[in-house]
Order: sequence, then C-alpha cells, then structure tokens
Amino acid sequence: MSLRSRLSIATAAGLLAAAAAVTPAAAAHDVWDPSGGNGNHHDPSGGNGNHHDPSLFRGVVTANTLALRSAPNRGSQIIRHAHKGDIVSIFCKTGGETVQGNPLWYLLTDGTWAWGAARYIDNIGPAPRWC
Repeated sequence: MSLRSRLSIATAAGLLAAAAAVTPAAAAHDVWDPSGGNGNHHDPSGGNGNHHDPSLFRGVVTANTLALRSAPNRGSQIIRHAHKGDIVSIFCKTGGETVQGNPLWYLLTDGTWAWGAARYIDNIGPAPRWC
C-alpha cells in the first residue's frame, strides 16, 4: 500500500474518530460551522440548512444502492446505504481505492460520517475541497 493511501486512511480514521466524539446535539444538526457555532441556521424552506452552508458541498447518488463505508475503500465496514437520487452533503474528498477508474471518495455528513465512492456521486455545484 502506498504512503499516500496510508495517509489518506489515517486522515479518514482521524476524522471519523473526531466525529464520534461530537456531542449528540451537534451531531443532530451535522453542519460544520467554522465560526464555532452549532450549525442551527434558520432555513425558511423547512430543510436542515446544509444547502446554505458554504463549507459543505452537495451531490446526487447515481447508483441504485451505494454502500457508504468507514474508510475510502470497498473492504471497509458498511455504515449505511444511500439510494439513487438521494442528495448527500459532502464534507471533503480524498484518494482511495479506485472504483471503475475513479480513485476519489467523498466524506459524507448526512446523519453519520461515511465514505462514498465519487464514481457514484455526481456533484451539484462546485467540486468538494480536499480533506
């Protein structure tokens, strides 16, 4: 395994460990707020406010069922599934196991932090930043 892959996995593990330490109230909102707030943004549309937060990116799932995992590779634990047409919030992207020619994986922040293969998630708007 290359040094870059090991560093990506270590970074992912650190992010997941930090996410696990988040208080339940903060995790319920699941919006990263660089100002240190709790992510409670008023959203008159009744949504959760993620689409107004410039620190998060969005994508749409293109696979019928997409396994979301604990690390950016197909051998890691499945945390949950997303389905075709689901809109997901993307925190950042990193390199990982190549899936049908695409080595990128997105760290998703919808309820739980999990990695999804970018091969099956089309960006809505700008591409996510690097982790």
